[in-house]
Amino acid sequence: MNINKTRSCRTEGRSLARLLWSSVALALLLSVLRAPAQPASEQPRPVVAVFHLRGPLTELPADNLLEMFGPHVISLKELTARLDKAAADPLVKAVVLLPESSWVGAAQAEELRASLERVRQRGKDVYVHADSLLMGQYLLACGASRVSVVPNGGVFVPGLHASSLHLRGLLDKIGVKPDFITEGAYKSAAELFMRDQPSLEADEMINWLMDSWYATFRDAIAQGRKADVAKAQGWLDAGLFTAEQAKAAGLIDAVEHQPDFEALLTNRFGSEVVFDKRYGSRKQPDIDFSNPLGLVSFWAQLVTPPEKKSTGRPAVGIVYITGGMVTGRRTTAPFGAGNVGAFSSDLRDTLEKAAADDSIAAVVLRIDSPGGSASEIILDAARRVKARKPVVVSMGAVAASGGYYAACGADTIFADAATLTGSIGVLGGKFATTEMWKKIGVTFKEYKRGQNAGMLSTDDVFTESERARVRAALDECYATFKRRVTEARASRLKKPIEEVAGGRVYTGRQALDLGLVDRLGTLDDAVAFAAEQAKVKDYDVRVVPEPQNFLEQLMDQISGGRDEPGHVELAAGEPSLWRLAAPYLQNLDPNRTAAIFSALARLEIVQKEGMALSMPGIVLDP
Repeated sequence: MNINKTRSCRTEGRSLARLLWSSVALALLLSVLRAPAQPASEQPRPVVAVFHLRGPLTELPADNLLEMFGPHVISLKELTARLDKAAADPLVKAVVLLPESSWVGAAQAEELRASLERVRQRGKDVYVHADSLLMGQYLLACGASRVSVVPNGGVFVPGLHASSLHLRGLLDKIGVKPDFITEGAYKSAAELFMRDQPSLEADEMINWLMDSWYATFRDAIAQGRKADVAKAQGWLDAGLFTAEQAKAAGLIDAVEHQPDFEALLTNRFGSEVVFDKRYGSRKQPDIDFSNPLGLVSFWAQLVTPPEKKSTGRPAVGIVYITGGMVTGRRTTAPFGAGNVGAFSSDLRDTLEKAAADDSIAAVVLRIDSPGGSASEIILDAARRVKARKPVVVSMGAVAASGGYYAACGADTIFADAATLTGSIGVLGGKFATTEMWKKIGVTFKEYKRGQNAGMLSTDDVFTESERARVRAALDECYATFKRRVTEARASRLKKPIEEVAGGRVYTGRQALDLGLVDRLGTLDDAVAFAAEQAKVKDYDVRVVPEPQNFLEQLMDQISGGRDEPGHVELAAGEPSLWRLAAPYLQNLDPNRTAAIFSALARLEIVQKEGMALSMPGIVLDP
């Protein structure tokens, strides 16, 4: 590292910081001098809270001021909080959902439907209006009081379709030899690289997952539409309906254009009703282009963090464990170019602070992770918190393999019915790339000292001696994984550990029957339970650590980020042919493109770490 260059960058960063804060101070002064007189108070008007579901629905909370720099992103927690606010607000007379994004995950739909139910329990109707509805969107829409679709729009409920992903053919074409060893006959994550079709065990496992998912979806539709299961089964078997056919069959309540839908609401709630399309969200900054200093004012709004008021109440802290589990620290970037994942050093620091913070009465770990190499570190940090205060796990769409390993640090585990979990097993291996390099005219001459010196080399697959050493390490890791589960779950397991381990993956509903999880419920349910365990009734809910705002991310990047020993940067931000092609592929086949991208990210982790707790790739179509 060039130390002088690093110091120069930090000096420039501090100079820029002073300039930014000077701009903020000037803008604040101007805002005081130009503040308009307050208008006379008006009678509050009734509100219909409108929620546009555009773009991805994420787990991690984000600074929504950054929407102007990229696609609209909203977190599941933020959306459910806004829905709960609408439920409690006496001015809100109804809630409207306009699903526009192409995909709502099954676990996300479960969480959102629970929020819609809380709105309806307050005596307020929930309306869904859409141009068309895909399977995931329809699962959510079924939780509404009234569902409508535009004329000639489509309602697509073709049951459940999935595929297992395999990259062996691609690796063969480019001259890469995968060499992986697994513990557990059902530990099929390595089949992603080793096979071009699933093994018999993997095929059996996917089928039991499909059975459970399908039953969950069918029952959710039947419950939401107040139909019997046989009728919902018939809808799924038919699969495709025009809006008119869907209304006649009972899947939706009305066929209408959006202006007619809005007129219906106006007639019902009066001409004074306000359609609030940003209900409960943070106000976006405005730019006054007529003012020469308008840009300075806009910048001040952008970088000034929201005022944080201490209520003095105890809090339930939510710690997010999202993405692949890797060692090291995450780099930040205000425009979204940083690496992503659950980084062990960050999470260890976060959990240590949560344990030491007396204002946090209990901690909820929100896990949405397929696993990785850092699960033992995260588990240990969670157990240290549990020694001081209640720890509860809430599983998102995926909490399998290393994700389940980390969940064993909690006393109580909540999952959604559609959550993927389990996958108690271990894999390890590497990729031999010599033939790939030869294809483009690059050759290497290998030198080594020591019988197993080439164990981590990409020059060739394992020798018998190297394979034996890897197998011994995997045996120990697998034994530790099973021991962690049996210690954590004890008498709650309904079967011997060997019958639930072996890499088997389950839905949340199946995991409940096996004793791998304790309850089916949402993140809100887990938070309420954690508060109950901590014996607090009046409490706040706090994300730990609080998401960085734009300025904090910018200054972290300008100052060179973290450069502590052990800091690791993944290649996620580096340009590659895949990253250049990805935007085009995402438009052509978004679900499979996302699955391949995830698989390549896991490949990167396995190649870097050599050993990982990771689950297989299953692609669910919308």
